[in-house]
Amino acid sequence: MRAEDLDIDTLLLADAEVGALHFAGHRAVIVDAAALGTLRRELMVALGPAGARALLSRFGHVQGWRAAEAMRGRFEWDSELAIRDAGGRVGILQGMLRLLPGTGPMTPEGATVGDSYEAEQHLLHCGQAEEPVCWTLAGFASGYLSCVEQREIVVVEDRCVARGDATCRFLARPREAWGDSLESSPRGSATVAAEAWETRSPAMLRVLELARRAAAVDSNVLVLGESGAGKDRLARFIHARSSRAQAPFLALHCGAIAEPLLESELFGHARGAFTGAMRDRVGMLEAAGRGTLFLDEVGEMSPAMQVKLLRALQQRELRRVGENHARPIHARVIAATHRDLAAAVEAGSFRRDLYYRLRVIELRLPSLAARREDILPLARALLAAACARAGRNKMSLGTAAEERLLHHAWPGNVRELENAMERAAALAAGPEVEASELPDDIGPPPPRSRGGSLQQLERAAITAALERHGGHQQRAAAELGISPSTLYRRLRRGG
Repeated sequence: MRAEDLDIDTLLLADAEVGALHFAGHRAVIVDAAALGTLRRELMVALGPAGARALLSRFGHVQGWRAAEAMRGRFEWDSELAIRDAGGRVGILQGMLRLLPGTGPMTPEGATVGDSYEAEQHLLHCGQAEEPVCWTLAGFASGYLSCVEQREIVVVEDRCVARGDATCRFLARPREAWGDSLESSPRGSATVAAEAWETRSPAMLRVLELARRAAAVDSNVLVLGESGAGKDRLARFIHARSSRAQAPFLALHCGAIAEPLLESELFGHARGAFTGAMRDRVGMLEAAGRGTLFLDEVGEMSPAMQVKLLRALQQRELRRVGENHARPIHARVIAATHRDLAAAVEAGSFRRDLYYRLRVIELRLPSLAARREDILPLARALLAAACARAGRNKMSLGTAAEERLLHHAWPGNVRELENAMERAAALAAGPEVEASELPDDIGPPPPRSRGGSLQQLERAAITAALERHGGHQQRAAAELGISPSTLYRRLRRGG
């Protein structure tokens, strides 16, 4: 038997008299794909994304293992390679995917999937994802290959239609071959760890070291930094390295939701609690379980919501809107804001007691302009990732493009750089990104002055740096490569 010899007539048997289907000798049922999509949505609400991923990956792993056992016991195969390749054929015949010819998960290029039912249903029922979400398919491939190979094979999906990629792609390797590049994950599927911060900045390395220490404890963390500096990413970094990594990571943007809805999102509500509350809803503090809840832009909370959040964190319990009984809270809270919360406390717009409750551990992310040595390494990594998502060959940055990147002020920080590399990957005509293929606002570097004294040039550089950072002396000093005390002396000297 060869993989291409498998067909639906060989594998699927129907007994109309007793109402039973058998696929490859095992009792089977036909389930509507949309019903599986609805189940996925319900699992994500009840368990959170990480919990849903763990359950669906494990289900796929068991399904794949049983399929491999059926293939081995039912047919005589030309070779071990033939039975290994049969796994993809089984997935096609079960209606799970369309595998592009000549691709396979164990090859260096991986298996390219054109039509994943799982990505399709995730988009329909859950919307666009930030990470690959074909958890059942990855689990199935892992279970099938692990049974055939008689060793643990871990499958990583690094491209996914549900994330906006053109196709899905799965890579399969023995667990030891992945080394330390995987996040803690349920047996079967995994994701590549978000370790590549591409940083050489001493300030950023210090933040990452503190974040690793924070991951080892359960204390609340407050992350401060400008918009786009990577606060969400740092929170995920802490969660992935904590004892809570197997539990959900949920994120809530406090400034993007009106106050009545924010209370319901955070604490949940009972059926009939207000107009439109047609059923009970689990809030994110409860849905996070023993995982992590990331409260982004917590500085935007109203005073009334601050009181309610403080009470929940102090008492480690919550009350859903419209309920009288309390429910325990087990989640860890990581909060973030671009605002100066200490100044807000002094101004009376943010509660002092909530500030200290959230700020057990404080991490301050430097802006991209304050760590200019990271711009080009980070740009190259983001460009490579953007090319992979777009299905394009790897590109490099031209000299003129690098000059523009180095001289840009980056008010949008890493998010702005990521968007610039996304555009370059989409529009670049050749293998090297030209300066003209960058966004228009990333203009040419300022012309070098041919005249003026050294003191005048120094004064102009300091003035420009201060303007770019809104007068923030510490950030301006970091950009100029001098200490804040040196900058202060030169400001005094220059009047």
